[in-house]
Amino acid sequence: MFSWILQILIMSDIRSPIPVVDVDKIGMHRKSDEIDKASLEAVALSLKNSFCKYGVCYFKNHGIEYEDKFIHISEAFFKQPLDVKTQHLRGTRRDFGYSPVGQEKANLENPVDLKESFNYQPGDDQDDWMDNAFPDACKEMFGQCSVFGYRVLDALSLALGQRQTFLRDSSARIGTQDNPTTLRSLYYPPIPLDMTTKPGEIRFPEHSDYGTISFLFQDEVGGLEVDFPGKGFVEVIPIPGTILVIAADLLQRWTADAVVSTPHRVLIPAEESKKRKPRQSAVFFILPDNDYVVKPLDGSTKYKPITCMEYLRPKMTQLVGVTY
Repeated sequence: MFSWILQILIMSDIRSPIPVVDVDKIGMHRKSDEIDKASLEAVALSLKNSFCKYGVCYFKNHGIEYEDKFIHISEAFFKQPLDVKTQHLRGTRRDFGYSPVGQEKANLENPVDLKESFNYQPGDDQDDWMDNAFPDACKEMFGQCSVFGYRVLDALSLALGQRQTFLRDSSARIGTQDNPTTLRSLYYPPIPLDMTTKPGEIRFPEHSDYGTISFLFQDEVGGLEVDFPGKGFVEVIPIPGTILVIAADLLQRWTADAVVSTPHRVLIPAEESKKRKPRQSAVFFILPDNDYVVKPLDGSTKYKPITCMEYLRPKMTQLVGVTY
């Protein structure tokens, strides 16, 4: 175990151009009254440098408990028979529930995605589960990401030259049906032995996220790549204990392209041993409230004012058949 961690850390130092931002000062191991403006400003400076240059960074020392309290329970959910999982099948109203392999297309130019997923929002949970282990884990993870997310939004607000609570206020109703912020658990089944794959073949095609920022957690299997300025797509090497933080579409509109939304994708691993393993990840998509109007902060007309739901609705309808 420790040799694997050491190997990953060495690889990250040598191979990954993605910056690592230490968010210890605002991590979940800190009480709210320990986080003052100076702590936020320290993170804001690093976050501004990373986002304005690259649109992506790793966070270390974030304090979110993930693997022990979420990933294993999530894995157990996805390994259940299909008829069990489809008891909570995602419908066409609201973005909650299970999606089997082949149901989604993140990019209309590519074949269907080779993944299963479950989208969770507390406001849409009908509390009709036979076994509460998975929804309880989702609820706890959603709660941790929400608390930490608000701290990051405070730092990002300062980085953008706004009042500390600007972005927090834009997402004031996270966890209710008035805000589309979502925790998504993803499961990529092993590639069958009889399935022929080619170098660069896709598990999840190139796409950008729709909201403000996203927290992405991944296991050691890897395959995630981001479109890194000046380098094209680069591997996001799994570094234990870190989150990948990604700038999303509405943040690009807010900043009039000072921060650019980061395209990313998941490839089928080249290594045979990794092809035969399932891959798991989770993403916490932070979005503004449904009716919040996003417009360029510099007063320009580069993007027209648009509410979060006006931006989100056509994309969800076109790509996954979900309406709000």
